[in-house]
Amino acid sequence: MREVFVIGIGAGDPDHLTVQAIKAMNLVDVFFVLDKGAAKDELVQLRRQICAEHIVGDDYRFVEAPDPARDRTPDDYRGAVLDWHELRASLYGQMIRDELGEDGCGAFLVWGDPSLYDSTLRILDMVATSGAVAFECTVVPGITSVQALAAGHAMVLNRIGEPIHITTGRRLRAGLPDGVENAVVMLDAECSFESVAEGDAGDAWDIYWGAYLGTADETLIAGPVREVQGEIERVRGEMRERKGWIMDTYLLRRER
Repeated sequence: MREVFVIGIGAGDPDHLTVQAIKAMNLVDVFFVLDKGAAKDELVQLRRQICAEHIVGDDYRFVEAPDPARDRTPDDYRGAVLDWHELRASLYGQMIRDELGEDGCGAFLVWGDPSLYDSTLRILDMVATSGAVAFECTVVPGITSVQALAAGHAMVLNRIGEPIHITTGRRLRAGLPDGVENAVVMLDAECSFESVAEGDAGDAWDIYWGAYLGTADETLIAGPVREVQGEIERVRGEMRERKGWIMDTYLLRRER
């Protein structure tokens, strides 16, 4: 039976890998990678660097395939994502079937942790349900960008007795639920933190922002949203222009 590992590899630092992840990687014959274009080739190279640093020997190989195109401005967001996942599921099934022997071991290396805003497990479940290829799936957890953000700012995500709300930029623009004091925001391509700076109560929020967490380009900015939002927008724009891509996340905290 084929075995497929889904391994969380942290936010970018090769030292983020757990001992469990390193042990799993040393069992792998084939690492499956989606090619997202020249702008994001650095992400593929980081995966190769992580393998080179932690795998004993070179008895493994990478199999790359182009990532299916996705509609970034759909009228039906959920439907567009599901269509994209179906295309990925067909590709994943083909890669596992064609590139992995009957008793082979393959792996997908996932940024952060596979449980948090990552589609790999959902897509592999679609592959298994389709019957295209039989395999066993094993998940290895990893350090998330949320953990790396808190470590970078040397802070605890919540204050005493307060919960943490984790959401996306898309949902933040629709407003935070009543009573939320601490919100971690991911997948925000439009600087949606601006929405909490609007209105008379806008200055009641602090932001702890981080980009390229765990890498040599890690950048951190913190302060009242109204005071630092312009700086974050400027720095974010400059870094994205220079690198061709950006990964960032932040914590919003209501001031007491």
